Amino acid sequence: MTDRTTPRTVLLRHGRIHSPAVPGATALAVAGDRVTWIGREPAAEDVAATADRIVDLAGALVTPAFTDAHVHITSTGLTLTGLDLAGAGSLAEALARVAGYATAPGHAADAVLLGQGWDAARWPERRPPSRAELDRAAGGRPVYLSRVDAHSALASTALLDRVRGVTRLAGYHADHPLTGAAHHAVRRAAHGTLAPAQRAAAQRAALRHAAALGIGSLHECAGPEISSEEDLVGLLALAASEPGPRVVGYWAELVTNAKDAERVRELGAAGAAGDLFADGSLGSHTAHLHAPYADAATRGTGYLTAEDTAAHLTACTEAGLQAGFHAIGDAAIDAVAAGARAAAARLGAPRLRALRHRVEHAELIGPDAVATFADLGLTASVQPGFDAAWGGPDGMYAERLGPDRAAALNPYASLLRAGVPLALGSDAPVTPLDPWGTVRAAAEHRTPDHRIPWEAAFAAHTRGGWRAIGRDDGGVLEPGAPADYAVWETVEGAQGAEPPRCLRTVVAGRTVYDHAADPLNE
Repeated sequence: MTDRTTPRTVLLRHGRIHSPAVPGATALAVAGDRVTWIGREPAAEDVAATADRIVDLAGALVTPAFTDAHVHITSTGLTLTGLDLAGAGSLAEALARVAGYATAPGHAADAVLLGQGWDAARWPERRPPSRAELDRAAGGRPVYLSRVDAHSALASTALLDRVRGVTRLAGYHADHPLTGAAHHAVRRAAHGTLAPAQRAAAQRAALRHAAALGIGSLHECAGPEISSEEDLVGLLALAASEPGPRVVGYWAELVTNAKDAERVRELGAAGAAGDLFADGSLGSHTAHLHAPYADAATRGTGYLTAEDTAAHLTACTEAGLQAGFHAIGDAAIDAVAAGARAAAARLGAPRLRALRHRVEHAELIGPDAVATFADLGLTASVQPGFDAAWGGPDGMYAERLGPDRAAALNPYASLLRAGVPLALGSDAPVTPLDPWGTVRAAAEHRTPDHRIPWEAAFAAHTRGGWRAIGRDDGGVLEPGAPADYAVWETVEGAQGAEPPRCLRTVVAGRTVYDHAADPLNE
């Protein structure tokens, strides 16, 4: 009889195990929540003799589960279950989708209608709807429509009327998308109308979708300007209580002392990082640049100075708390890098490196900032899907910056050569959850000099996410590693074929997704 305190051993064999520790491995053993053995036939026979269960992989591929290092889970779920404007090919189509959604059954008469993903840069009209057009399409209902980058939004008159003082806030425009403080205030009002059950349903939808894609971990980037404390706490509780991907939460609020740091920990967050905005986005003309945009008379908006970032990094480091920022434009990135150097001068570089502080996006990063990132161990949490969506000589980035500056964006090869730790993500719902597409986008960057090898991109989307949270044991299949893995059906051939299809996702030794036709189902 098996001792009930002994973890159940499962042996997966006759497959292809992606493990740098054992090239050519065909079998994997798991006991409880850990990988215990990796090897080849016929050595698997010895393991099979004592295994509680044996799974014949029938040639399937087994890899570490992916980690998406930057997501917004509730918003992703709302996009999956609600009004998604990402596929709208024109202004007219977007308005038609709004009208159809507004008249669909199931919406309370006074409920705020939430939508995501419009991108006027891709429309033949080359402009977003006017407020009058939006009001007509929505039938006078309150509507909040976030631009694809989530840094500006459209709001109907009925919603704006609910936000006291909005016309006096920075970023308010009577007939143009809202940005800055006005956008954040309207977003809080719109999302604040969600009932707890609605939020939980959206979160479950996003987590299930992620699991079906072979994603085993997600880094939720929350904060007072992007979500709410209630949303983060509820999400972490839900993720801890139900089978699904691991969720690591970040809270984007400046820390100035130990009390601030403790409050971040009390929320359950792993750090005061994620979308702590040093600037905005290129699509919304709010990323902070040293030189003006090519298509607008602005340099964008800098929300944090070098002094601000230095104070945040210093306070977090002294409290033993991971820190981080959102920085896209070169001026914003340079402010973060200058702050990091100032914090290192005060505390010593080893103390900063030990906490693996991180910077989200880091798109228009120059050589000096790359060197600072490498020297101080700052993780670059990047989104290759941005380049796939907006890069290239004819893309939105070239329109915003001109072709020469746009060609400098997202220099993954330079970061990798310098030794900057990379963690890949999607920023979903800005770009979709799509791990294999993300790996491809990094390996097939629209600027050839920025491409990185497929294996390096894969490692950054698996092990890189674990290292970004300070853990070196995960994101790889080797004895002692967490049993977080995905089983894939693949088509033999080149990387240009269809991406592998996920058959099963396992987190901590527990199956969190099974494909409906999966022959491995229990």
